[in-house]
Amino acid sequence: MMLIAAGWISILLLVGGLGLDRTLTSLITRNFDEQLGYMLTAMIGSAEIGPDGEVFFVRPLGDQRFLEPNSGLYWQIRAKEHEDFPSRSLWDRSLDVPEDHYDTRPHVYDSDQFPGEPLRIMERAIILPGSDTQWMFTVAASREDLDEQIRQIRSILGYSFVVLGFGLLLMAGMQTWYGLFPLRHVRRAIQKLRTTGASRVTDPLPQEVEPLVEEINGLLAHTELQAEEARRHAGNLAHALKTPLTVVMNAATARAPDLADTVIREAAVMRRQVDHHLARARAVGRRAAGMSRASVWPSLEAVLRAVERLHEGTRFDLAGNHDGIVALEKQDLEEILGNLIENAAKYGGGSVFVTVDAGQDPGLCEIWIEDDGVGIPAAERIRIFDRGARLDTGKPGTGLGLAIVRDVVEIYGGSVELDESEDLGGLLVRLKLPKAVG
Repeated sequence: MMLIAAGWISILLLVGGLGLDRTLTSLITRNFDEQLGYMLTAMIGSAEIGPDGEVFFVRPLGDQRFLEPNSGLYWQIRAKEHEDFPSRSLWDRSLDVPEDHYDTRPHVYDSDQFPGEPLRIMERAIILPGSDTQWMFTVAASREDLDEQIRQIRSILGYSFVVLGFGLLLMAGMQTWYGLFPLRHVRRAIQKLRTTGASRVTDPLPQEVEPLVEEINGLLAHTELQAEEARRHAGNLAHALKTPLTVVMNAATARAPDLADTVIREAAVMRRQVDHHLARARAVGRRAAGMSRASVWPSLEAVLRAVERLHEGTRFDLAGNHDGIVALEKQDLEEILGNLIENAAKYGGGSVFVTVDAGQDPGLCEIWIEDDGVGIPAAERIRIFDRGARLDTGKPGTGLGLAIVRDVVEIYGGSVELDESEDLGGLLVRLKLPKAVG
């Protein structure tokens, strides 16, 4: 910030200083030229042609410097085939005026024809009454006073702009220091947070950084929640694996004749437990990444194509909104739908209806999955979501499908409910998922 401020201040002061210097120099030079113009006009107004054809002044010029040798102010009148008529201040010198041009209007320029004395010269060609000769009237003044005024002005401008630049830089530095000072409070608060083990920034801080502190506290809460979820997942997984491992170890210790079958059965249970917790971990990670989006209809069609191959005798009907988009990852959405639709086909009587956007909540996409099976008694509809809970033990499974569905749906902020289907008479699963925003 300081480097940017210093750069812009330097550029603006440089541009402004050059512009001001040019303007003031032009004004001083113009004023100097106007004085020369007054003298040239006075010369022309006082000049006449004498009987001998030479020019002379009918009245003397008012400035006494024209009478002092080498005074720095000179005039001269020149014409072809006539002698020069110079001021006394020129003494034994003459102004070298080019004879190859004639200026009918005042022409001003700088000259170094006098060593050590730069001149500012104004000249004009005039034909006086009573003569056909073109006379070149010239007035010259030393530039020493003009250059000295310009040097003084530039010196004043230089000192002023240097002081102004340092003042602006000092003010920018103070503004930057004062403006960023609240961040030092935040740094100290975070340092205290790290050293004391506190979970939130609670120190009173300036109003300017309150939104930042709120975001930091929100991030800390989110991180704490994720850590707690990770610890809970690890504990649940360890607890879920303890029983199968105990069964396998007992069977191995006793050298049971069905050891191989026991290992295969318990390994399948452990694999499903691992899959369950991996699904939860993936859902938590994807939710933390944010901006998850998935189209419901293409995912349903993909799931139905897969389930139809496993249950060829089941009739599937799909209806509702084709454009629904939910705030889930596509893989998680298809895993949820696959578990629910496969259960409906497995435990139903041969018909499965799926309806998209069946509810009325504009912020939720409600998906109904109905079958014509025997359904689930109302008293068992909550317990069925527990890990390992099964009502029909005559069909293969581990009882983890609905538990995975519930956990993943709740991680994304949705819900899943069981009810009785009015149309088919079997089970109705109401799946409510948050719609994607934008």
